[in-house]
Amino acid sequence: MSLRARFLRWLLWIIVRPLFVAMTEVKSARRRFLSAARILFHPPPLSLILRARGPVPGLWVQNQPRGGGVILYFHGGAYLMGAPETHAAMVAELARRTGLPAFVPRYRLAPEHPFPAAFDDALAAWDRLRALGYAPAEIVLGGDSAGGGLALALLSHLCRDGQRPAGAFALSPWTDLTFSGASLNTNARRDPLLSVDRVEEVRAMILGTSCPADPADPRLSPLFAEFPGAPPVQIHVAETEILRDDSLRLQGPLPAADIRMPGDLPHVWPILHNHLPEARDTLATIADFIRVSLARSSVGN
Repeated sequence: MSLRARFLRWLLWIIVRPLFVAMTEVKSARRRFLSAARILFHPPPLSLILRARGPVPGLWVQNQPRGGGVILYFHGGAYLMGAPETHAAMVAELARRTGLPAFVPRYRLAPEHPFPAAFDDALAAWDRLRALGYAPAEIVLGGDSAGGGLALALLSHLCRDGQRPAGAFALSPWTDLTFSGASLNTNARRDPLLSVDRVEEVRAMILGTSCPADPADPRLSPLFAEFPGAPPVQIHVAETEILRDDSLRLQGPLPAADIRMPGDLPHVWPILHNHLPEARDTLATIADFIRVSLARSSVGN
């Protein structure tokens, strides 16, 4: 790890992690996340971030677009918080590195809108890009944390529906809401950001209270999904994350997936691209993956 990463790990463990555990009000957590993002995350020069016009809300993010294709990116936040604005800076950095525009949809959040609202909105975002003229082979899916799980759940649906995208990438994805991964326990005191103390409470808000959904539903837990004819998939997760096994076990349903696991880095570290060299290195790797995936998809079609 770089010296910055070591310092950040200490800062997260001492200050940020306890704040996450202590938060009890979802709307307050959303406001704090958005405020922190405005202070900490900044898009590269020449970025253009526009509100989407049309039936699917979100943000269009670009930085001197120069290539064919588009990135459909789903933000993280445990299905409870986060927004296109909290992740726009990182997506803009990917847009700069790839020369592609990106669409970040504003999907509905729990507990006001429990499952399957987020999945339905993800599918609507895909349909919107198709209506705008993008072919499946021109679209790369991406996401982080809950948004990474959402991207993979959508990928499964599209593979089974015969709409194979060019590829998909996920950062520290949340893929198993049954909580069967061993790393939830083995990394409980190693993860510098996420805690297992309130995962049951969070899941209850996502599943709904009047008629709770099945946490193993593949639209919510893509670890249990099928991916017939899957395109290239790249996944990044840190070795010390409590969600580590949510990624490693994807080697079962996605045997060809490129799963990359660095050492002691925080959950979704690429969002810290303004601060960490490791974050910039990971985004460079993902940008290469996106370009190669689109090129191969174009040749195949």
